[in-house]
Amino acid sequence: MLFEHAKMLKALAAVGEIVGRKKLQKMIYIAKKMKFPFYEKFDFHFYGPYSEELTLRMEELCNVGFVQEMKEKKGGYYQYRYVLTEAGEQFLTHYHLDMPDLDVCLRSLNEQSARFLELVSTILYFEDLSKDEVKEKVFTLKSKQRYTEEEIEEAYRYIEQLREQAYIKS
Repeated sequence: MLFEHAKMLKALAAVGEIVGRKKLQKMIYIAKKMKFPFYEKFDFHFYGPYSEELTLRMEELCNVGFVQEMKEKKGGYYQYRYVLTEAGEQFLTHYHLDMPDLDVCLRSLNEQSARFLELVSTILYFEDLSKDEVKEKVFTLKSKQRYTEEEIEEAYRYIEQLREQAYIKS
């Protein structure tokens, strides 16, 4: 059980901070789809793939003081910022997590916008469908996001780039 918590701490340690609950969810989902050993179950929700397990795990890490969650008012909504605490860093030293190149993958994901990661994760969620069927899903399920054909193509290129990296295990 605590091993899975340690993986979340390692993810945070890799990037320093993650801004946004949605971004955190999408980063872990995409890393999981890239064959990194994250085992949270994801279902499709309003903003794309979502894991209640991941939400609860992060709450637990915040409650024990290993992760600091900072709530910031941003216009008409609240944004959450996650950082690893000193206690979290200390806890992490008790685990040997063999996840080579996770840092590289997560840093790349963290550089993207939450909106783009929502698109990428949605495409990956429906990757067993044809490209045309995936586009139809995106245009239907994500109509409020108003993704363009160009953005979808960019997301496909980004997914391919992630998969071509040495850190992706087949």
